Amino acid sequence: MRVIHIIFPLLIIIFNLGCEPFAKSYQSISNPKMYEAGEYVSPASNPDQVKVVTWNIRFGAGRLPWIIDSCGEKALADYDSVEIIMQKIADSLNAMEADIVLLQEVDIESKRSGFMDQVQFLLDNTNLNYGAYASVMEVDFVFSDGLGRINTGNAILSKFKLTEAQRIKLRLRTDQSTLVQYGYARRNIVKVKIPELSQGAKDFYAVNIHATAFATDDTKQQHINKYVETLTDIQDNDNYFVTGGDLNSVPPGSVTDFCESDKCDGEECDEDYENNKAYQGSYFEHFEGEPDILVPLYNSFIAAIHSADANLPSHFTHAPSTSYEMNNIKYDRKLDYLFTNKNWVEGTTRTHQAAWQISDHTPVSGVIMLGER
Repeated sequence: MRVIHIIFPLLIIIFNLGCEPFAKSYQSISNPKMYEAGEYVSPASNPDQVKVVTWNIRFGAGRLPWIIDSCGEKALADYDSVEIIMQKIADSLNAMEADIVLLQEVDIESKRSGFMDQVQFLLDNTNLNYGAYASVMEVDFVFSDGLGRINTGNAILSKFKLTEAQRIKLRLRTDQSTLVQYGYARRNIVKVKIPELSQGAKDFYAVNIHATAFATDDTKQQHINKYVETLTDIQDNDNYFVTGGDLNSVPPGSVTDFCESDKCDGEECDEDYENNKAYQGSYFEHFEGEPDILVPLYNSFIAAIHSADANLPSHFTHAPSTSYEMNNIKYDRKLDYLFTNKNWVEGTTRTHQAAWQISDHTPVSGVIMLGER
């Protein structure tokens, strides 16, 4: 993804007035916000299989050219337009018969998305019953572009009850000034236990992540390291998991420079990878080893889409709206992944590119076989 930096010119005034810090900060481990659907839908008892979906839903903005990530001029959407997209997302999840859903870029009561609580909306319009939400950015008021209140983050939705939910803090970028960090994303991992899917003495967990997109330092490496550490800890304790999310990383062997397709009008791709903002989110060699950053995940766990297939166009999951508007590119890279330490049921893993109009990311799904590996 591409980014146009938001400048917060009145930040100092906020501090002088004695308001709360500009963006909420978190402890290393904290509690997500828990949800329940308004009406409970009974899932299958003791299922042999569960279907898992990961999806960056772009806060219900669809493919709209947005001011933040796609060279657009649009900053705000009204409730009605967001509701149309969110209903399409809900319908898609129902059609996929999802049991567990890992979502990124979910808004709750943000001005830019019509103040909708998107977690509650999806629970009330799908067959999912429970949710856990962890904010990536919670800001009372953003002055820039009239954005106002923002609360956006990651969520896990499930037909089955969620317990022991954790928001695991990820490191802030170090290529930003302290002032900019006050208004920037607090990335996290969301981890929940699902007791109904436990296998004897082995617990079952779902883990969701949205790694940094635009850092030019090694922050992304630190995020992936913490992610692998979290999964390894579950596995080393002889438990099971399903995990996924938007890793903002391309598979090993992928093209690493997408600047030409992502750039905005007036921008140049001059190979100044560190200082030219046109490369932020569009270049995947900002630090040594970045092209192979996902190798430990592929080596240690079982991918829904095998690494040998991950660079096939049929498994691409993202292209910014800029690429679509200017070049009619629906998807041109893979950023979204599913892994487990169980087994995927053969022939069930999918990249749902037919959903290209609903978000700038496409969902990835797969069915896990429960029971012994």
